[in-house]
Amino acid sequence: MESLRGPLSVIYMIIAALMVFSGLFWALQGLGIIMWPPESFMLADRRWTLYGILWALGWAGLIWILRGRRS
Repeated sequence: MESLRGPLSVIYMIIAALMVFSGLFWALQGLGIIMWPPESFMLADRRWTLYGILWALGWAGLIWILRGRRS
């Protein structure tokens, strides 16, 4: 598959990177490492660890596709 090129690919990369970080944030909240914001329903709920990791991996896959395979 050819990698996507052009100005839209940069926007997609930025959005995907933000989504990876949000997934990692969810996972850390689920583990109880990040306890912010205090009223969050995700705090110390292990389900959110799984959801966050899956979310981050999905978006990381999109980054991999956007960058293209390097020989």
